[in-house]
Amino acid sequence: MRIAIAGAGAVGRAIAGELLISGHSVMLIERKASAVTPEAIPGARWVHADACELGRLEEAELQNIDVMIAATGDDKANLVTSLLAKIEFAVQRVVARVNDPRNEWLFDESWGVDVAVSTPQMLASLVEEAVTVGDLVRLMTLRQGSANLVEVTLPDDTPLAGKPVRRIPLPRDAALVTILRGGRVIVPEPDDPLEGSDELLFVTTDGVEDALRQALGLGSPEGYGSPAR
Repeated sequence: MRIAIAGAGAVGRAIAGELLISGHSVMLIERKASAVTPEAIPGARWVHADACELGRLEEAELQNIDVMIAATGDDKANLVTSLLAKIEFAVQRVVARVNDPRNEWLFDESWGVDVAVSTPQMLASLVEEAVTVGDLVRLMTLRQGSANLVEVTLPDDTPLAGKPVRRIPLPRDAALVTILRGGRVIVPEPDDPLEGSDELLFVTTDGVEDALRQALGLGSPEGYGSPAR
């Protein structure tokens, strides 16, 4: 993919490095001349420009970009960059960094943001995922807030043990995408049996999470979430 990153600080450079390793084409857009250091990420295209200025984004040919990542340390700049990318250049996917959790409510489709990444929220989710067994844990909100990536670790004594995936009466707006088992990543097939301690990853909407709990035999949210082994 062709990916533009606004902000070439430590976060932006780290993202660029990972994306380049994965074989993507990366353009780094940085406002401060002192931070434009092509030797730091030699595989990227560097642009000295303010990503909040429409004219400079036109010069950078943002219309040819598949994904825009607004990764500066300024929430206002990230919002403006996201909106310009989505509205003026029709960038298909816009990901924005949230620096202050109090501003997270702003990072939605009205500002052109498809995915908002809040480090405190993600850390809290990962900690919860690491210590929780027997209840859903929301890991990430996807696609303009309309879907969530959720995880559940089945208890050792789960009644689903030995049952094939096709026997789980999943609600309409929930899809099982991965089973993590003993270091393995399993793409579930209808006849694959479940086991205790399986970690299940689902994509689902807010409105069916309670129904998903019921389908997995977890009951209501209260009373679940025992410490991991």
